[in-house]
Order: sequence, then structure tokens, then C-alpha cells
Amino acid sequence: MIYDVKKRFLALSLMVILLALPILGQSGRRIEKPQQPVAETVTRAPDFSESRPLPIRASQPGAGFRNVQSAGAPAPNRGEADAEDADGEEGEIIRVDTRLVSVPVSVYDRNGLYMPNLGKENFTIFDQGVEQEVAYFGTSEAPFTVLLLIDTSPSAAYKMEDIHAAAIAFVDQLKPQDQVIVVEFDQRVRVHTTATSDRRRIERAIKRARFGSGTSLYDAVDVSMRKHIAGVEGRKAIVLFTDGVDTTSRRATYDTTLDFAEESDTPVFTIYYNTFIETRRGVGGGNWPFPESRAPRGTTAAEYAVGRKYVAELSNYTGGRVYEPGSTALGLTTAFTNIAEELRRQYLIGFIPSETGSGGERRQIRVRVNRPNLVIRARDSYIVN
Repeated sequence: MIYDVKKRFLALSLMVILLALPILGQSGRRIEKPQQPVAETVTRAPDFSESRPLPIRASQPGAGFRNVQSAGAPAPNRGEADAEDADGEEGEIIRVDTRLVSVPVSVYDRNGLYMPNLGKENFTIFDQGVEQEVAYFGTSEAPFTVLLLIDTSPSAAYKMEDIHAAAIAFVDQLKPQDQVIVVEFDQRVRVHTTATSDRRRIERAIKRARFGSGTSLYDAVDVSMRKHIAGVEGRKAIVLFTDGVDTTSRRATYDTTLDFAEESDTPVFTIYYNTFIETRRGVGGGNWPFPESRAPRGTTAAEYAVGRKYVAELSNYTGGRVYEPGSTALGLTTAFTNIAEELRRQYLIGFIPSETGSGGERRQIRVRVNRPNLVIRARDSYIVN
């Protein structure tokens, strides 16, 4: 009897132990809640391309800039800074009163190749973020006018033969209906030919450009834009040859020329040549290098730095670009080839703002092309006249 009780007790204990093992096995285990599936966020690439705004331009002059009215600056006579036309007489400054805003646009693929055959329907333009109606559209087949603005100051003497040859090569690439204006500047600004498609006349005008004294770069840019290119209709551009250093301007400044350039519809392509070393050796003789404090006007590193910044801003804020001949094997000829090709393939878009801004107001422009993965270069703003 006692034996049967013990046997039953042992059987019952064994059963309890067997039932408790699964529970003991789960003790200390952290039970995780099933995770909810996370929906993947797919970022789709835009099916269009847009121009990018430039940073707001800071005022100059900066460190190292010498005001043109500073002590020691030459004081030219009244007519010296004014532009003279081909006959040696001053002309009227053309003033254009219109609400049409013109925007030259260059379109490339990611490999830097131009995108031809785009039409009006491919472009959208925005003013302060508001879509505008395209009132004018010019194709790459339309003729254009180019103003060649040639620096003939003393520093340019080291590059003059190269400039002549490359400028003539550039003109040879233009179409018969394209027109050219030739302007040179040292202390004075001279027009060697007004707008013409006569290739012989243009070549003679280019070869007449000879270096002189002083550098009125700001005056030359101002006069060229206000007097000689502002009234030209259709596609147009300024091709500027310079080292960027100004020494004798008295009517215009770094800021006034850039302000007006941003208002204009004319891209500026700069052929920049750095003449710092040649200039310092030329004026220093056997004592080169000499202290900056004793350097003649327009020969210091600080002035050259300001000059380089000036041409970069002048080109970038007008939708053009800067070419440095020294960075390519064929130098100026390659630069001219690139500029001529870009001008041939540029589009010109015009719109009348739907909202009239206040005088002096800067308004942002954005250009969109309804194709992805393109690079669009265009002016990014205009100033209400």
C-alpha cells in the first residue's frame, strides 16, 4: 500500500516537472513585437532641368582696390574717357524703354555637348517663382551681333599679336549675316567699326587696335553696354579681352558696371589673360620683384586679384563665362572657337513680367527645360528699370 502511494507520488512529481520545463525554458526570454513593414520612400528624379541661381553679389571695392580718383591718378581731359565712333565723333547713348525681359539661354547635356533643336514649347520661365508667358523665342539659326572689346593698355602689349590673330579667327567662324562691332580701350575708349558684316572692314578694325597708356576698363564696359549694344535687337554678346585691372576710369566703377550689366540682356564672355608677372618684370627691371608698397598703379597682386574677380562676376552674372587661354593648348583660338559655337547654339527667350515691380527691385529668374539631366546657363535675375 505504502509502495503504491510512493509510486503515484513519484509519477505525479515527474508529470509536474515535465509540464514546468517549457515554462522555465521561456523565463528571461524577451518577446519582441512583430515589426510593421516600413514603406520604402522612392525619390523620383525630376523630369525637367532648371537653371541655378547665383549668390547675391557683394559690393566692391574690396581690399587692395584703389579708387580711380585716388591721389596720383591721372586726370584725363573731358573727352578722354568718352567713346569715339569710327569717325572720331561721339554718338548718342541709346536708351531703351521696354518691359520685355530678354534671357539668353545655353543648354548642354552632362557631357558638355550643346542641345540643339529645342523649341518654344520646351521652355518655361519663372519670375519670382511665378510662371510667365514666353512672348519671344529666338532659335540658334537667328543672326547675332558681337562687340569685341579689346584691352590695349600697356599690360596687353605682351599679348597683342595673339589677340589680333585669334580675333580674326573668331570672325572667320561667324555666319555671313552675323555682325561685329570693334572697340578698343586704354585710357580712352575708341570704336574702330560700328556693327557690320563686312569681313575686310572688321579685320582692318581689329588690326588697328594698338596698345596705349592707362586702362579705363570700367568706362569701356559701361560705354559699350549703354551706347553700342543696348539698342541692338535679337541675339548679342560682348567678348572682352582683358586682365581685369582698371587704372584710369573716371565715369564708371566696379559696382556701377556690374549693376548695369545685370539689368542688360547681353552676356559677356571674357578672354582673361594674366599679365601680372610680365607687368611686374616690365616696370621693375632688374629690381623685380620689389615691395608692393612701391609698385606702380595697376601692378600689385591685390589689384590683379580684384581684376580677376571682376571679370568672373561680369561674365557669370550676365550668363556668359570666362576663358583662360593659358589653360588650353591652343589658347585664344580654342577660346574663340568655343564662344562662337555657344553663340550659334544659344536660345533667346523674352517675356513681359505679369507683375510690375518697383524701380530698382531685383527679381529672380528661373529657366526650365522639360527634359531631365541637362545643364542650363542663363542670367538669374534682372533689375526693374
